[in-house]
Amino acid sequence: METVLLPPSTDQWIDAAESLSTIQVANLVASSFKKIAPFWPLKNLIAVNPLQGFEELPIEDALPLGRAYFQQPTLPKPMEAVNRQTLKWLSAYVDDGQATLPMPLRHLGLYAAWRQLAIHDADLHGHDPQKKRFLTNLPEHPAQALCVCLPELDIASGEEELFLTLMLTTLPGWASYIRYRTDWAGLDTHHPHPITQTEYMALRVVITRLLWPEARTLLSWHQQALEKAKSSTNYLTPLQQAERQFRLPLLMQLAAQSLSEKGLPDAQLVFCIDVRSEPFRRALEATGNYQTLGFAGFFGLPIQINDTVTGESYASCPVLLTPSHTVHESPCGTPTEQKQAQRGYARLTALKRLYQSLKYTFTTPFALVEGLGVASGAWMGVRSLAPGLAARLQGQFVRSLRKPMPISSSWETLPWEDQCRYAEGALRTMGLTEQFAPLVVFCGHGSSTQNNAYATALDCGACGGRHGGGNARVLAGILNDKQVRQALQQRGISIPDTTQFMAAEHNTTTDDVTLFGDDNAEQVQQLRSDLAKARQINSLERLQQFSSPLRKLDEVQQTWLRSTDWAQVRPEWGLARNAAFIVGPRALTASLNLEGRCFLHSYEPTQDPQGTTLTTILTAPMVVAQWINTQYLFSTLDNVAYGGGSKLTQTVVGKIGIMQGNGSDLMTGLPLQSVYATDEQAYHEPQRLMTVVYAPRTRLTAIVQAQPVLQKLFGNGWVQLACLDPEDGQTYLLTRDFQWQNVH
Repeated sequence: METVLLPPSTDQWIDAAESLSTIQVANLVASSFKKIAPFWPLKNLIAVNPLQGFEELPIEDALPLGRAYFQQPTLPKPMEAVNRQTLKWLSAYVDDGQATLPMPLRHLGLYAAWRQLAIHDADLHGHDPQKKRFLTNLPEHPAQALCVCLPELDIASGEEELFLTLMLTTLPGWASYIRYRTDWAGLDTHHPHPITQTEYMALRVVITRLLWPEARTLLSWHQQALEKAKSSTNYLTPLQQAERQFRLPLLMQLAAQSLSEKGLPDAQLVFCIDVRSEPFRRALEATGNYQTLGFAGFFGLPIQINDTVTGESYASCPVLLTPSHTVHESPCGTPTEQKQAQRGYARLTALKRLYQSLKYTFTTPFALVEGLGVASGAWMGVRSLAPGLAARLQGQFVRSLRKPMPISSSWETLPWEDQCRYAEGALRTMGLTEQFAPLVVFCGHGSSTQNNAYATALDCGACGGRHGGGNARVLAGILNDKQVRQALQQRGISIPDTTQFMAAEHNTTTDDVTLFGDDNAEQVQQLRSDLAKARQINSLERLQQFSSPLRKLDEVQQTWLRSTDWAQVRPEWGLARNAAFIVGPRALTASLNLEGRCFLHSYEPTQDPQGTTLTTILTAPMVVAQWINTQYLFSTLDNVAYGGGSKLTQTVVGKIGIMQGNGSDLMTGLPLQSVYATDEQAYHEPQRLMTVVYAPRTRLTAIVQAQPVLQKLFGNGWVQLACLDPEDGQTYLLTRDFQWQNVH
């Protein structure tokens, strides 16, 4: 018998309010969203554990729950219909400039805008007068709509939270984006198109009531899925096998290293802890008397960077932090030259917008084909058959409109006390408080690829999915300041007058390193030459990881071609095969080939007797490394549920995310090509992160006992902690019940 939808009367509103208050609904919605991991938009993709909402549980319990909630191959047919209508409205609402005709009323918020427009959607009401009246009489506040709809769907008391959770997990990608917008948005918090968790939930539940009045059966469907998941094969078995093969040999190698001191290097270069830095650091050290160090790529600076030419402003620090300062980046030169740079950017932007408007409106694409079809076809042919030539031509065209100019950062605007604090904090955290080389280079990193929706996923996660050169410029500028150096000397850090700090940026796709500054000193020229040698060495090692060379060219040209080819689905491997996070002095790893599988964070235990620095490393960079590790792990285990699917069938939606085909859930993980060498052979080896720390056990014990986040990750089996104890020379593993076990 068909359920009849009637518009709620005043008495029904009162009855609903008595049975379920708006405060209760808000609490239920918030609880249901705790099971959802956030998803950052394409402009600043950040790795995250897709089972972040279950990290409070032992991993053995979390994996079956993840399977039951997120890995169901099919949904009930009515739920699929609800999902189609939901994503249709959401993609229109959250659009960030892709649509030619934007959805109206978005300034009112998601629920308010949808409430006024839904009456015009025949897919929702099917021209049914009763459903139309129901939509017309929806309450103004989303919580009130939930108060009415849940009883109408026959959701019993005590079942509301699970039902609301299923409203999220049956369309988890979009729920993850809402979680980002509401809990992790940072600078996007004050978005012109606001959205709340309750609004999203109200939209989901109202559509469900319209299209699937019997949705209560979703509860029994989930129960069956849960029982099946608990009886399925355990994911941990293959993970544990890979971990056994990797962990013990690594620990044995590390334990056998000699930490003898070497002489003063010609230069010291500080790279990001990113696993891609490890092979390049090894290559550079092989070319000359260099010492490299590892530090999170934002270099300890919680800053927001504002580009005065483009007007873009972004947080250049980890998402765990909130920017405390704004740094302006401007082209160096006279005011006239700066204005020319702004006009050049404006011309480029205007041309791009004109082309997009002609391409995406209803009628002009036909005229565009007639007018520019031959030229566009020729250009596509050049980009496909000769990507290197196309990149050079495009570069010349851009330079003709916008002359390239060096960039300066307004680090002087930071309060002086903060400058001193950040400088001291960075140097102490990386253990660089003495034996300064004549040249110290802070090397941020970023990537350069074409036609790649996941480009920011290859940039610096510590800089919020951006390039790290700006942070390097700021810290180098601070440490070159004489007054800052005098203050540091009073705090026990004496920097020789002969030491110069420079900034640089490592392109992880091409292995090109750009030094910022015009210093033509002999030591800088020698460093440039050795960086070029390291690029050649590492390019050869990098290309050996791919199945076949692109062209009969040298290694440097081949890696560059990968970055310029718009048809290249695998420009670089990113952080694939990451497996360990090592905290200790460089001497611990300098003679080892770690194959780009380890995050390397510099640490000198003798300079941190209270464990303050080590606490920061374990509760910030290590946590981010765990997010990266689990993103790669789950994207490999189930690329449909946790990954991004094949790049070949992806569609960008609203400039915020990816879906498969022309209508699917948002894909929140890595694409198939980022973790698989072929459609069937995985390149990334799924295993949990092992954190290896060179420090006394007593110090580690005290830190773990004081930090709930570490107790959660280590105690629930998400991360394995190992200790290389310098006091007794032994290697230990921390068990799940927080006992130390000698590896031998």
